Amino acid sequence: MTIQESTTARPAGRPRSEKAEKAIIETTLDLIAEGMGVSELTIEAIASRAGVGKTTIYRRWSNKEDLVVDALATLKAPLPALAGESVRDDLIVLLDAMRSEAGQSRSRCVMNIAMSEADRYPRLMERFMKRAVEPRKLAMRGTLERGIASGELRPDLDIDLAMAMLSGTMMHNTKWGPPGDLPLDLAERIVDAVMAGIAPHS
Repeated sequence: MTIQESTTARPAGRPRSEKAEKAIIETTLDLIAEGMGVSELTIEAIASRAGVGKTTIYRRWSNKEDLVVDALATLKAPLPALAGESVRDDLIVLLDAMRSEAGQSRSRCVMNIAMSEADRYPRLMERFMKRAVEPRKLAMRGTLERGIASGELRPDLDIDLAMAMLSGTMMHNTKWGPPGDLPLDLAERIVDAVMAGIAPHS
């Protein structure tokens, strides 16, 4: 086979329809956002609303949990780029991504419902955490570790506690803060308040 033939050859089987996949994902999120729990969610309901056949769904996802994990993962935007120059600035970028995601009504509603079923579907939530949440936790941990190495943060810093203080405060504001849009400077205010405690003592 020539190089030209190898690069133009099409894979065997029916090509996936991006339009159908998007409709299935969007429908899954819409049904959950409307109040349908994972328990009540069915492949039949998704197929009917999305205008596709059940076989179209099963061709892409072997079961309901796989589909829900992929759907929930789309609510998480790609990790923001970190400049790597200032720990404070990078922490603000990471927390502001949380603020932006929480400002989307569907994301907020879907995540509340999904998290409420974590005990009933531990495997689903474990997979979702690994796919969508762990990369963000690793990015924050790496930022804090870099801050310790550079002297921007205390050498005896409890990284797990610092992460809980940062992300936990943002989550508190997104779930139980005053109604309305979150302040645009919320991430900066949280980081500065925490940095006052985790920065080296002068």
